[in-house]
Amino acid sequence: MLSILQIDSLGKRYGKLPSEIIKKADTFDLYIVDAAMSFEQYHQKKAMNKGKPVVPEYSQEQLQNIFNNKKLK
Repeated sequence: MLSILQIDSLGKRYGKLPSEIIKKADTFDLYIVDAAMSFEQYHQKKAMNKGKPVVPEYSQEQLQNIFNNKKLK
């Protein structure tokens, strides 16, 4: 199902029919459209959060504490 959605996204982005995408597109095209869609979704989520970061921001000390607590002993 995912590949059908990727073909649709490529078609919408570049104004091509699905049959044209199937004939001419390769995995590099799918990789690029996936990255572009992820980037767009990130900015949409960021805008919905009114500028608050989507990914939590941790200080180096907080990350070190998390790492130390999860470290295999």
